Amino acid sequence: MTGTDREGHGPVRYGPPAPDAGLPVLPELSAVLAAAADAAEGEPPGGGPTLREAACGYWWRRGLRGRPGEVVAASGAQSLLFALLGAYGGDVLLPRPCPAWWTPQVRLLGRPSYHVPVPAECGGVPDPVALLETVRRVRLEGGRPRLLLLSVADDPTATVTPPEMLSEVCEAAVGEGLHIISDETWRDTVHEPHETVLVSPAEMYAEQVTVMSDLAGALLPSSWPVSVARFPQGERGAARRARTLDILTALGAVVPAPVAAAAAHALDEPPEITERASGAVALHARTAAAVHRTVVEAGAVSRPPQAGRHLYADLGPLRGRLAELGVSDSMELEEYLSERLGMRVPGGHRFGDELGALHVRLDTAPFLGATAEQRLESLASPEPLELPHVAQALENLRSVFAGLR
Repeated sequence: MTGTDREGHGPVRYGPPAPDAGLPVLPELSAVLAAAADAAEGEPPGGGPTLREAACGYWWRRGLRGRPGEVVAASGAQSLLFALLGAYGGDVLLPRPCPAWWTPQVRLLGRPSYHVPVPAECGGVPDPVALLETVRRVRLEGGRPRLLLLSVADDPTATVTPPEMLSEVCEAAVGEGLHIISDETWRDTVHEPHETVLVSPAEMYAEQVTVMSDLAGALLPSSWPVSVARFPQGERGAARRARTLDILTALGAVVPAPVAAAAAHALDEPPEITERASGAVALHARTAAAVHRTVVEAGAVSRPPQAGRHLYADLGPLRGRLAELGVSDSMELEEYLSERLGMRVPGGHRFGDELGALHVRLDTAPFLGATAEQRLESLASPEPLELPHVAQALENLRSVFAGLR
């Protein structure tokens, strides 16, 4: 129960990690890393040519053209975002809620940041009207809004931005001179890829969008941190890439050579990688749907999860009963649910929401089993929700939420 004590409510080091797949490392991937373990020379800052070429191929298959000279790789999403923020400069606008690790990067640089509420349809992007109003207000107050962070497949809300909404947001941002950093970590975890349309902002405004992705989203275990970024073509993109490389070099945020080899292999998407990824997506999708049904049946509000390994719930309708239990804000709600569910349930304050809003993120990995064997059994089962360990975890969730009605 790390991070659920009172000390864990505030410090960055106790912030919630991104939702994990909860599955053992694929043996074929471990073999690639082990084969490169004797490499004496490290990767250069920004990644070697093999890794960057593999990243280009990955994006090419998703309709985003690029060359290795327009790509950088770093040892983790946090260091990469920090370098991007440093390279682009200016005040930063973020949706509310947003990933828990975004805001600390902005604060560490001493940059002003402004959270803009998300629209009713989805999370991950700011409401376009609210975005324009926020930009106007910031400029009147002497600020310099320059960057917009967004995520089309979102943590924490587990939603995918509809293309028409994304178009409105991007048009508003570009019209105000904002550069867009699009975090597309979760794009390969869409639950219904044949029914849900996911579009990258870079497909709409190629010169005004930098794309980044944490490979722990779908391709690598979180213990092997690798993130990649794709810059716009042209002189301005090249200048920002050079500045990003300077910062990554100063940070020493270099991908270790064995991990780089594994990352390049995963980005090439051989059959074993794609099979594991699609199996994991299907498993987490079914689990998230079951968790969502339970939460909604208890009277809470939650958008149906469309991507990722989590969902975001608003327990505001249960405020009266929660008050009787001594829960009045998301910090207390985090503590209450984490203790009773035996898993970490981060409150909405971690993601930029108001402390008084009774919001939480529920991750699906803890429902898959307590051991590697149980989780592999969940992955292989045609009916994972009927396995005893999964059924028991879901029943515990139902029992806890039934007590909140």
